[in-house]
Amino acid sequence: MDNSIADFADFANSKPAIPEREVTERRTYRTIWISDIHLGTRGCNAEMLIDFLDHVDSEKMYLVGDIIDGWRLKKKFYWPASHNDVVWRILKRARRGTHVIYIPGNHDEVMRQFTGLDFGGVAIRRKAIHETADGRRLLVLHGDEFDMITLTHKWLAHVGDAAYEFMMALNRLVNAYRRFFQLPYWSLSKHAKAKVKNAVEFISNYEEVIAQAAGARGVDGVVCGHIHTAEFRNIGGVEYYNDGDWVEGCTALVEHFDGRMELLHWADEIAERKAVRPDGAKIEMLAA
Repeated sequence: MDNSIADFADFANSKPAIPEREVTERRTYRTIWISDIHLGTRGCNAEMLIDFLDHVDSEKMYLVGDIIDGWRLKKKFYWPASHNDVVWRILKRARRGTHVIYIPGNHDEVMRQFTGLDFGGVAIRRKAIHETADGRRLLVLHGDEFDMITLTHKWLAHVGDAAYEFMMALNRLVNAYRRFFQLPYWSLSKHAKAKVKNAVEFISNYEEVIAQAAGARGVDGVVCGHIHTAEFRNIGGVEYYNDGDWVEGCTALVEHFDGRMELLHWADEIAERKAVRPDGAKIEMLAA
């Protein structure tokens, strides 16, 4: 991976396989947070992320870890043109003046050795403090630092990763079926995770631990990823934000220019966009 990292800046001067869409009204935000893209895996929803990047702009963008899945790439190399196109779009933003901060996670931990350096205009940092337009201070980090399984039983984390990959394979089959019948994207794994008691308890505990740690550091809130569950809630006076992922939920966290925060569920936005005819009339769609 190290050799390919050194060459990433070259993508900014190349042409993508999927050309940028001509969008009449691109939305602009003060800040965008995205994480857990897992480039290099079949589960990555690169085309949906490309659609997102073609429709939104921002002054600042945080890449909150697990952008590239080094665990999976070590086992089997998989890198389609669409994954290059994601990198190309991010680097093009950096070249055009967007302040891009990359905070590596556990799946792309190889990048942590480059903390403090810049690649193609992308600043690599271990963590960051973001100040919102209305003066709140938010700690930004991937979050695997607070996952005891990842920290103390890495072998178990790899076993869980294999089981997760199997679930994502089922997810791809389900959505291939749904596309055939013109149904919108739906995450099987996200639905299963919401129904399993142990998963719900793990997520809740993770959120509380990371919020407490942020509060101890004297900040107003925390933005993280890692657990693939987009969320915003107040925990003991600390604002907890999780920007989700681009494998299951396809979500991003954004800051408006007045400091207001919002979670964008991009699969829903695409479904809504496709439900509008050129004359502006709504088209009835089957429920997911």
